[in-house]
Amino acid sequence: MSADESLPGASQPGHPTDPHDSVFLRACRREPVPHTPVWFMRQAGRSLPEYRKVREGIAMLDSCMRPELVTEITLQPVRRHGVDAAIYFSDIVVPLRAIGVDLDIKPGVGPVVERPVRTRADLERLRPLEPEDVAYVTEAVRLLTRELGGTPLIGFAGAPFTLASYLVEGGPSRNHERTKAMMYGDPELWAALLERLAVITGTFLKVQIEAGASAVQLFDSWAGALSEADYRRSVLPASAKVFDAVAGYGVPRIHFGVGTGELLGAMGEAGADVVGADWRVPLDEAARRVGPGHAVQGNLDPAVLFAPREAVEEQARRTLDAARGLDGHIFNLGHGVLPETDPDALTRLVAYVHEETAT
Repeated sequence: MSADESLPGASQPGHPTDPHDSVFLRACRREPVPHTPVWFMRQAGRSLPEYRKVREGIAMLDSCMRPELVTEITLQPVRRHGVDAAIYFSDIVVPLRAIGVDLDIKPGVGPVVERPVRTRADLERLRPLEPEDVAYVTEAVRLLTRELGGTPLIGFAGAPFTLASYLVEGGPSRNHERTKAMMYGDPELWAALLERLAVITGTFLKVQIEAGASAVQLFDSWAGALSEADYRRSVLPASAKVFDAVAGYGVPRIHFGVGTGELLGAMGEAGADVVGADWRVPLDEAARRVGPGHAVQGNLDPAVLFAPREAVEEQARRTLDAARGLDGHIFNLGHGVLPETDPDALTRLVAYVHEETAT
């Protein structure tokens, strides 16, 4: 299966054969684009019947370690929807599993850590990540970039705070009690934990970039649980360390968190080239908070896709209107694609955004 045979637009005249010239990367760099690029967080996943078919009987973390399967899943939404970028199919806890953390992703629950990190002795279990620990990632990214041709591949990782939350809580948490207790009660241990996670995450992103990823996104899924003061004091330095670790590669760096409207300014200072906003803040206001020198990404409410087509287009139009005149915009949802989303709604949305913004 070649990229020309399987990916929308790959053989059309004028379609870039180098991801560097793609509309997505041009928007990340705040350069003029022929239309607003579109991709979706969790576009490769449970909303697609073809995904459910190939994942049948395979545990989530096992699927992340099979390069051919990762390649197929990552390509599925590019083929189906005609999005302007692929995002590497994986999970944010993969690098933790790779260094020996005893964890699993339990259906309906999420990542569960057998022995949570609560003491300095626990911290010693978090050794540095070596590229050979995730050789399957290198292989999958190389397979993907061959298949994708001029369509860019986005690598990704979980941010230190979000990884720390899973490690300290032992799994998903509504209130992050133990995480905040460590952050407030033992700031030295907390800083040491985030320092280790920043190094691990930086290495994980480097592996993806060196294998061929054209951009990277750092997901700080749980950062919205923090005040701006706490974020700046206890989280921002570690996120900045991750972005600094990959700054020399020259690929766009994207930062995203959920419920982070009050943190957008601080997140913009962490070192990303693009900052994503969830649906709670209009994009023009998000851009103002982030500050100059950044592109913005977002931010249609994922639940809108369950409404009739006309309503989806109306809300998409509002998002595009809010982004009008901004210095770089990538259309996305304000969070990941919900599992029960009709895939055809996503396909129609991509076409709508492309048509409405064509110059």
